[in-house]
Amino acid sequence: MAKQNTDSGTQDDLSSSRKKVPRLCGTNYPLSILFVVVNEFCERFSFYGMKAVLTLYFTNFLHWDNDQSTAIYHAFTGLAYFTPVMGALIADSWLGKFKTISFLSIVYIIGHVVKSVGAIPTVGDQTVHVILSMFGLFLIAVGTGGIKPCVAAFGGDQFEKEQTLERRRFFSFFYLSINIGSLMSTIITPILRADVKCFGGECYALAFGVPAALMVIALVVFLSGSGMYKKFPPEGNILVNVCKCIGFSINNRWKCRSRNYPKRKHWLDWASDKYPKQLINEIKMVTRVLFLYIPLPMFWALFDQMGSRWTLQATGMDGSFGGFIIQPDQMQTINALLIVIFIPIFDMGIYPLIAKCKINFTPLRRMTTGMVLAAVAFIAAAIVELQVQGTVEPEPSVKESYIQFLNLADKNVSVTLQGQNGFQATITPFQDPDHYIKLQLDSKNQSFSFDLTYEGKSTLCQQTVSETNAYSILLYKESTILHCKMLQDEKSKPEKGKATVRIVNAYGKDMNFTLGHEQLGTVDANYSSSAYTVVTRGHYKGMCEVDALKFDVDLGLLDFGAAYTIIVDIAPDESSVKVWKTEDISANTIHLSWQIPQYVLMSAGEVLFSITGLEFSYSQAPANMKSVLQSGWLLTVAFGNVIVVIVAKTALMAQWAEFVLFSCLLVAVSIIFSIMAYFYTTVDSEELTLAIEDTDKEISPPPVYDYISFSAINKQTRM
Repeated sequence: MAKQNTDSGTQDDLSSSRKKVPRLCGTNYPLSILFVVVNEFCERFSFYGMKAVLTLYFTNFLHWDNDQSTAIYHAFTGLAYFTPVMGALIADSWLGKFKTISFLSIVYIIGHVVKSVGAIPTVGDQTVHVILSMFGLFLIAVGTGGIKPCVAAFGGDQFEKEQTLERRRFFSFFYLSINIGSLMSTIITPILRADVKCFGGECYALAFGVPAALMVIALVVFLSGSGMYKKFPPEGNILVNVCKCIGFSINNRWKCRSRNYPKRKHWLDWASDKYPKQLINEIKMVTRVLFLYIPLPMFWALFDQMGSRWTLQATGMDGSFGGFIIQPDQMQTINALLIVIFIPIFDMGIYPLIAKCKINFTPLRRMTTGMVLAAVAFIAAAIVELQVQGTVEPEPSVKESYIQFLNLADKNVSVTLQGQNGFQATITPFQDPDHYIKLQLDSKNQSFSFDLTYEGKSTLCQQTVSETNAYSILLYKESTILHCKMLQDEKSKPEKGKATVRIVNAYGKDMNFTLGHEQLGTVDANYSSSAYTVVTRGHYKGMCEVDALKFDVDLGLLDFGAAYTIIVDIAPDESSVKVWKTEDISANTIHLSWQIPQYVLMSAGEVLFSITGLEFSYSQAPANMKSVLQSGWLLTVAFGNVIVVIVAKTALMAQWAEFVLFSCLLVAVSIIFSIMAYFYTTVDSEELTLAIEDTDKEISPPPVYDYISFSAINKQTRM
């Protein structure tokens, strides 16, 4: 929330009574702001580091489906943007900014610790993990939202009234620290999640634990500067006064509805019986802007899906970029990078060029354009989603079953299905089948007979399959006789961009197999199979042990989204090992770079919408009402996430269709907003001052939000 009344006479008296504050490296800046900036960097690292891996934590660790994971992710984000109102009330009406930041930071840390403990697999069962995770997220939302409106304003409090330039530059560095913290965290925490192994799998406990440690550092740094801070006592919350005034006006108008009272020009004029005219005039100006806020949540409904739906989309794509791998949850980093790049491009290039073309690109027109770009970004996301889904083989449905034949013999085998609708195929030794063969079933379980012809001799292979399942039939010979054995296959892609693999033991003795550092256990002899093991994408080496013999096995690349069957055999003289790797489910083929256009469009839309909207809001309200608008702006983010929760839980449609739905909704909202903007009359600071001066109470014009040019860096969603 914006700093309130920091230039009042009371604060001047307090400032003059203090001793001279320490300065930063011989400059005119108070040393105390260094502690505030470092605190903000650590806090934003903590919040966005945790949030970057949150969606995959829900799906991979808690095993929720995509819709529930999306709903909880956005419910948490929404709560984090509802609670700033609570933080502002506590700071302005009760504890003051310093104590509010200190106490709620402790709540914040406890939330991170609880969340990290909940991510340890050995701590309780699934129910315990869910309870700890949800309780931890609740505390984090209360902590981050509670301190959100206080930290920036507290930093501004450290300057004297006449230090306008220094204060402006402080906010520039402050917002820069926000973006650096979020940028670094969205790179580092996904690496901790995917590349560090603990408790036998991905290390979510560490990915959440590091942000917890950063939040501890944030609090320690903040408290370290306690003796240097200017700490102003709470002076009452203007937001409370605004709500009371509006409530009294509505109530008074309702009571007088049937009496012969003279009509009043504005509905807020009914509050003049109790509240001063100055306050009423200020509220009138603020409500004009708040009315424009009504359509804005739809933009945030799309914007915040970069951390949920777009991350889930990335899990079905190929994230290999030459010598390094981009994790699905690291793609969010592109947004932060693009914002830093786009800000100078828009401020020093695009906006001046448009002005030279004599085009009146007003703030409200910029915001409308930003909404349209976000809608186009979701159309791009829908196109990518269609391409991703187009590479996925359909799963067998009711009354269907899939089979494939794997020929482990040394010569071709001819396979013929007995029956009226049979098929015939020649299976080449050790060659991956091009695709599964679809069997139509008359019942849930049905037996099929296959004639196998090998070296002129026929063998009957009879197997029973079940609907909605996929199978591999192994063809192998013992002596001169051909045999068959059926294994049930994985029928759907591994979730979240993983790979899955199983080992088939083609040797005559039991075999122990190690995959990387993971023991798969004993695989029985004679073409038995291990269970499928889910692994992250990478090149793997294994080891098979038979009696006292050990053989290294190079499995090669296990790629994104693929399912593999590894058939391992040992030469008769036990001198070497033979390996055949089959790809039962194809790897992801759509490259992750195809997501870049949608990120470019969304980031450009954010610069036009978010930064411009923040500047516009502050320019349209009196100085002591900026806190009200800040609260209103944050609430649009909260309600935007509520929209996503509702759609995710009720709109039962394909993901690409959901993207199109959101895009159409935002286009419709942008049309409504443009109509509202057409009838809105913009006021400048001088007009704003004159409008309030008719109360016969002298006030100074509201300060221009003079650090907006860099505000840029103030990604409002990262404040």
